[in-house]
Amino acid sequence: MKENAASRVVFILLLFLSVSLLNGQSPPEKPKLVKCRSPGKETFTCWWEPGADGGLPTNYTLTYHKEGETLIHECPDYKTGGPNSCYFSKKHTSIWKMYVITVNAINQMGISSSDPLYVDVTYIVEPEPPANLTLELKHPEDRKPYLWIKWSPPTMTDVKSGWFIIQYEIRLKPEKATDWETHFTLKQTQLKIFNLYPGQKYLVQIRCKPDHGYWSEWSPESSIQIPNDFPVKDTSMWIFVAILSAVICLIMVWAVALKGYSMVTCILPPVPGPKIKGFDVHLLEAAP
Repeated sequence: MKENAASRVVFILLLFLSVSLLNGQSPPEKPKLVKCRSPGKETFTCWWEPGADGGLPTNYTLTYHKEGETLIHECPDYKTGGPNSCYFSKKHTSIWKMYVITVNAINQMGISSSDPLYVDVTYIVEPEPPANLTLELKHPEDRKPYLWIKWSPPTMTDVKSGWFIIQYEIRLKPEKATDWETHFTLKQTQLKIFNLYPGQKYLVQIRCKPDHGYWSEWSPESSIQIPNDFPVKDTSMWIFVAILSAVICLIMVWAVALKGYSMVTCILPPVPGPKIKGFDVHLLEAAP
């Protein structure tokens, strides 16, 4: 009786599987963990891409454990990070700990799991773009006018605690130009640009990167109109170089002219007259 009952169960399962396959239903495809990102080592979020659902309603769960531990945890927050994501609040975030993360796809036909992703929060920092980007033209009395670019560190990154050393990249260009002019700064949150074309509208963007982590997205474009009477690109250095070169050439010409005779003498010394041993030239001069 028991064997008959077991056979009937297997037969029913096979029959159900066959009918499901004929209807185009199957276990879900393996999902893929795409990325984990932390804005400042205090929280982080992971995202995944679902595979095909096999023609059936499919549920997804993210599970993880910390390296060296056996206790398996489920994602604490599926909503904050948006669709197909898991958000780890401060309570669930630890630095210098390796997380082993897996996403599971489940429907009536079976279960599929992603490849595990190993995450150390210290090395997945991708800050928000710098904030409060402002542009201002300065006209000091004793110096050349310049464009003053200022910004604030990313709001969700704690730079005051010393956890981060932030590098900034600033790029700018005339509105109709194709190539960007780039500048880099370390820690400082301002930059002076002296060489600008008058009458042009300039676009400016900025992004940042921590010492361990990735570049942020570019900030939204800010723009400023350069007046037509703004001084052209600085040529004072080239003028100085040209004047200095001319002075050096004049000194060399003067030195050559002053010592020209002695230089020729050194290069082409006079040829001595012929002399015969025992012959007195004065006797020749005294002959009638």
